[in-house]
Amino acid sequence: MIGEETAQIQQAERLDHQLIRGIGIPALTANIVSSTIGAGIFVIPAAVARGLGPAAPLAFVCCAIAMVLFVTCFAIAGSRVSLTGGLYAYVEVAFGRYIGFLAGILYFLTALGAVAGVVNVLANSVALVVPFLGSPLMRIVVMFVVYGVLVAINIRGVREGAGAVTVITVAKLLPLLLFIGAGIFFIHGPNLSWSGWPGSKPLGDAVILLIFAFVGIEVALIPSGEVKNPARTVPRSAYLALVVTTIIYILIQLVAQGTLGGDLANYPDAPLAEAAIKFLGNVGRTVLIAGATISAFGFVTSDILSSPRMIFAFGRDGALPSFFAHVHSRYRSPDIAIITYATLAFLLSISGTFEQLAVLSNVAVLLMYLLCCASCWVLLKRDVRSNPAATGFNFPGMKVVPGLAIVAIIWILAHATTREFAVTGIVLVVASIFYLIRVGLRRK
Repeated sequence: MIGEETAQIQQAERLDHQLIRGIGIPALTANIVSSTIGAGIFVIPAAVARGLGPAAPLAFVCCAIAMVLFVTCFAIAGSRVSLTGGLYAYVEVAFGRYIGFLAGILYFLTALGAVAGVVNVLANSVALVVPFLGSPLMRIVVMFVVYGVLVAINIRGVREGAGAVTVITVAKLLPLLLFIGAGIFFIHGPNLSWSGWPGSKPLGDAVILLIFAFVGIEVALIPSGEVKNPARTVPRSAYLALVVTTIIYILIQLVAQGTLGGDLANYPDAPLAEAAIKFLGNVGRTVLIAGATISAFGFVTSDILSSPRMIFAFGRDGALPSFFAHVHSRYRSPDIAIITYATLAFLLSISGTFEQLAVLSNVAVLLMYLLCCASCWVLLKRDVRSNPAATGFNFPGMKVVPGLAIVAIIWILAHATTREFAVTGIVLVVASIFYLIRVGLRRK
């Protein structure tokens, strides 16, 4: 069995070696932070406060603990499988191409629906500033320009794409840091006092809502075939990004709740902007609205850097025609995959069908995490490594982590709806039929 995995890795690396390993710790950390901190944090504090009240920060702590388990599994797997595809590649090496394909479908649905939705939010924000761009035709033009610019940047190479992500990450964090730095002095203590410990159901409901403010590392790890020294870079970047994200999130919730108190839940559309009025006036509100726009653009920037590599990986491994694994002769970037992904996202953005895909995101992301954590355990058991000379990411008791992560995922999934499971199941069945047809045609 170990020989099979090694041969599979070597086959994939024959294509991956054409790519440039140009992503180091700063760029990968910025990519993870940019993929994680999106436009959602500008509105989600109100939703969490509605369910938990002053105890809302507890949900952030629970999510952070769960993410530590998930990130550890990703770091263990990523240090042993350094192929383009990220979580998809980890699952494929552990369980074979079919299960890996399903993991890729789960990721692809989540990413495509999310980026289409965020681009719509971005277009709405632009229309608020420039009303002329709010007409249906001009909205399409704005979306086309956003995708077109980012496609051009990323086709020119992973260094250019990663550099754009780093710049945008800094730009979108500044309004949030201003919100925290100024608002922390206006927190009213009684607004944060608990009336009692929250029950399991409201806490679980808040966690399943909030967990997706923390996800994003799966996007940033897709270009693993272009990461310098993955065994060292992936774990350090993942943990560093998680620490930065958790601290920022908790401080944002404390400032928003500490300044607005019980009124926080009454501003579902722009809670941070409303809180900023308390200590920065209307200027602060404008800055936060602009920050939400920049954050949305930052998410799209990061997604266009990472998600197209999933199509590249599908083409590389035969799940899609090899045409999709094409590498640009000059820039050595997966150009066809980038153009294909951006085209699909653009069509979803202008059609509005991204709302249907958004229903799948909750269960899809967690099921993908479940497969990855299980694959981590398998990779450890079989001692699979891309580089036999590398030691991988090791620490005492690490074999227990995948089991704990799986338990955490099952607890969170217990708060999902039957409809979400049903829709996700239907999509996986359809994808499986497509996969079997593809395999049959390849054999012929």
